[in-house]
Amino acid sequence: MKFKVDENLPREAATLLNQAGYDACTVADQSLGGRADHEIATVCRSEQRVLVTMDRGFGDVRHYPPGQSPGILILKSRQQDTRSVVSLLNRVIPMFRTQNLGCELWIVDESGVRIRH
Repeated sequence: MKFKVDENLPREAATLLNQAGYDACTVADQSLGGRADHEIATVCRSEQRVLVTMDRGFGDVRHYPPGQSPGILILKSRQQDTRSVVSLLNRVIPMFRTQNLGCELWIVDESGVRIRH
């Protein structure tokens, strides 16, 4: 599985995914910082990368239908520090072994994971 980590997340998120054996790059790696959400979504589709973000706008299925994307993973944390983000990712990374995010929207928070198809 391939991931693109949005600019609103710490670089450690991509590092953690890479250490888990996944292909992860950041929006900043490709000089896409500051681009509109729809542009980021288009790049993710063309590269077949799951978008990892804290931007709740990507949860709007009218604009970003899960069935038309390689997958979207939204991290919802009360605190947006590196430790909280890493904690949420550590919660879901083991799930990737048995579940593919393709064409799905995953919303991850401290209480669990919600999946929309």
